[in-house]
Amino acid sequence: MERESMRVGFGRGLVSIGHQVDNVVVLSADLAESTQVSLFQEAFPERYIEVGVAEQNLVTVASGLARAGKHPFTASYAAFSPGRNWEQIRTTICLNNQPVVIIGSHAGLTVGPDGATHQMLEDIALMRSLPNMTVIAPGDSLEAKRVAEFLGEYQSPAYVRLCRDKTPLFLTDMPFEHGKARVLREGSDVALLGTGIMTHSLLAVADELAKDGVMAEVVHVPTIKPLDEETILQTAHKCGRVVTAEEGQIAAGFGGAVAELLSEKLPMPIKRLGVKDRFGQSGTAAELLEEYRLTPEHMLGAVRDFIQTMPKYHQ
Repeated sequence: MERESMRVGFGRGLVSIGHQVDNVVVLSADLAESTQVSLFQEAFPERYIEVGVAEQNLVTVASGLARAGKHPFTASYAAFSPGRNWEQIRTTICLNNQPVVIIGSHAGLTVGPDGATHQMLEDIALMRSLPNMTVIAPGDSLEAKRVAEFLGEYQSPAYVRLCRDKTPLFLTDMPFEHGKARVLREGSDVALLGTGIMTHSLLAVADELAKDGVMAEVVHVPTIKPLDEETILQTAHKCGRVVTAEEGQIAAGFGGAVAELLSEKLPMPIKRLGVKDRFGQSGTAAELLEEYRLTPEHMLGAVRDFIQTMPKYHQ
């Protein structure tokens, strides 16, 4: 299967909306090429602003530009934005509900050799707690482009989580709709809910479960906030057991958001797959996914154990 980094797809999307929306501007903290907003810079040099290694300045300037009528996108590594400038995002962007898009590139474990300082695992928890903030984690480069095009017209704060590594292009005919999850495979024995790059791995898990006679429903959830409560509750009610998967901390992350929803509206067993109270470390993307038990093989084992020990609820 063809692979491409999400950064490339999002960069193409920025160029596309740049041709359609005149007030879109892009700001970078000395990482234009790494985050691929250099594609926008090349197409629209007069609408690109380089602030240097100054992430707090990055989002504060963007908020001021939004207040003056521009539609800013800011680009940096997720470890630095929102990792280093969360207070400025909270106070200058969210509190004032300014339409600034924060691109958090190189998120998750798959940053690889850069190690723990650059592997942002807590960003979902940080950003989904902010009032007015939308949180999106595309599944592949194709969806990342559609997300960029959508955000060109979006009039509230938004955070987009992009990974560094080249990942499979599997959402070829899947439109992006804000706040909507997509059922990619129907089943009735267990619900597998993924966000970001984990969704593709869950499809592989479902293929193996089918060999055991277990029919898993796979749901892709690109919009973590606002969560598609209707689709998730329907799937959970049908399957009676839920597994979530994310490339980040499970504490207050995507799995936490699903657990909050189910505990209030449809209590049932839930298994959260992700990083469990650990920092990252240096290694290749493949080595890290193996170490943190986030490969399809490891997740398959976890799901099988979960099914064997947890009965289906609400059946």
